[in-house]
Amino acid sequence: MSIEFIYPEFEIIRNENRCISCHVCEQQCANEAHSYDEKHKIMTCDDSKCVNCQRCVSFCPARALKIVKSKCTLRENANWSAETIKEIYKQANSGGVLLSSMGNPKPLPVYWDKILINASQVTNPSIDPLREPMETRVYLGKKPSKVQRTKDGALDCKLPPQLELSMPVMFSAMSYGSISYNAHKALALAATALGILYNTGEGGLHEDFYCYGENTVVQVASGRFGVHADYLKAGAAIEIKIGQGAKPGIGGHLPGAKIVGDISRTRMIPEGSDAISPAPHHDIYSIEDLRQLVFSLKEATEYKKPVIVKVAAVHNIAAIASGIARSGADIIAIDGFRGGTGAAPTRIRDHVGIPIELALAAVDQRLRNEGIRNNVSLVVGGSIRSAADVVKAIALGADACYVATAALLALGCHLCRTCQSGKCNWGIATQRPELVKRLNPAMGSERLINLMTAWKHEIKEFMGGMGINSIEALRGNRLMLRGIGLTEKELEILDISHAGE
Repeated sequence: MSIEFIYPEFEIIRNENRCISCHVCEQQCANEAHSYDEKHKIMTCDDSKCVNCQRCVSFCPARALKIVKSKCTLRENANWSAETIKEIYKQANSGGVLLSSMGNPKPLPVYWDKILINASQVTNPSIDPLREPMETRVYLGKKPSKVQRTKDGALDCKLPPQLELSMPVMFSAMSYGSISYNAHKALALAATALGILYNTGEGGLHEDFYCYGENTVVQVASGRFGVHADYLKAGAAIEIKIGQGAKPGIGGHLPGAKIVGDISRTRMIPEGSDAISPAPHHDIYSIEDLRQLVFSLKEATEYKKPVIVKVAAVHNIAAIASGIARSGADIIAIDGFRGGTGAAPTRIRDHVGIPIELALAAVDQRLRNEGIRNNVSLVVGGSIRSAADVVKAIALGADACYVATAALLALGCHLCRTCQSGKCNWGIATQRPELVKRLNPAMGSERLINLMTAWKHEIKEFMGGMGINSIEALRGNRLMLRGIGLTEKELEILDISHAGE
């Protein structure tokens, strides 16, 4: 019998002099890493169960706990890292596919951090956003390529259906089932208060949230879970999900253990059955097939709602986007390889897809070259971490950004990366009632509103510093960007100059 013990990744350090054996850590840990030793009358811990969610540290009234990374390591090897060896041990033991959550953590280039923003000085004065108007409102949807007039010479201001956002940010798709009822409610409340939108994900829309329809994007994925006429009519827009950045070319899977109660009813599948979205839509094998679904959805909603097509950032994304722009879709959403998700095959997450920065630049340029950029709006996601990332994305050609992980962090997520277990100690990626109630929707929405309000102020500051007073003037304005530490090929794809030029 082989010995396959893997030393725990984290260690729980308890200061016995401070610990008052109040059992708070035991009560707060859904992973049962803490317990009480009746014989010795002390609190004990099992390091192997700790996921470093920091819940016990945050709630310990005596500040007696801290979590540290284990110093017990395997022998160093430049080719065979400790992580690789441990993954082989796990697969040799289980025979299963490795699952991971919350995006790609590998030390691959983050292009946002290698792009710098220009600022106005003497000859092109900056704008003071505190005293002068700054327009952060954006409209997503088809736009005319030229000014149009009616027969009597008046301006023709009639446009196809548009999404109005108070700022160029939306909350990205996270399904009810993958995240809790309270997390969904917090997103809906915040989106409504902010004048932006949140996305249902592929799990349908709980009946309690239909009242937030004007601030909701309803998603249609390959499994068609929860999709019916009232659902389509409830949202402000419909999104066809083809792929996502964390797992391009791979379908979705919500374990049967999470298909309970309202989730079962909302998704319209039996309790306890696995919700499996196949990798392809079995009615879409060409742009013509996609066009048929786009117009079927428009027909079902009386052509009153824009249709979004969401795809993952892959090597031929520019050509794919060109086809989508011709399919009748109003908006293209592109998700980069660092996008988060509740559970993705680790190998797919780490080795498939491309950075959103390169994908965005390539798509925007391709659509401009073909003269069809105004046919669609571009929304990008996949690790949008700050207002600076939003500004850089818009300057590269985006109309708006999707954020998800940043929103979950605002709700209390500590990136412990165990969403797939359903034991989220912060009440976000779980359906266990005793854990769900830990997240107060009202307090969560307030934190989301605070985060987006702060980003909006920062976006105005950035634009003011550039001497720009509207998002429209910033969109695709790559003259405001410079690269640093990038190769000539990277600069060529991004279509920006190097710092100093």
